[in-house]
Amino acid sequence: MAGVEERKNLDLRPGDTVRVWQKIKEGDKTRSQAFEGLVLARKHGTEPGATFTVRKIAEGVGVERIFPLYSPVIEKIEILRRGRVRRAKLYYIREKAAREARRKMRQSAYSAPENIPAS
Repeated sequence: MAGVEERKNLDLRPGDTVRVWQKIKEGDKTRSQAFEGLVLARKHGTEPGATFTVRKIAEGVGVERIFPLYSPVIEKIEILRRGRVRRAKLYYIREKAAREARRKMRQSAYSAPENIPAS
């Protein structure tokens, strides 16, 4: 199987932005769906149980998926952008994104209403 050897040599690292194409079966039809996001972690090296975690923001909510590297459901993995990071696992990104969202909510909550005149 050529796909396994291809993925074994895939240089997928934390910090990369990737697009994972996945086959989805709906009834008797099959379609491809892309999941694009930041690679947070890669686990178990090149062994058969290897996985990688991808995080994206969908409608203001963080969504994470853990993909098995050698799954036949995955059609292809495109590396869109290389990231330069100094950690092997980027789990701190979750809290960082939540903190920024809270900061934005705090700013909007304390702003004065525009239609009420200040006294």
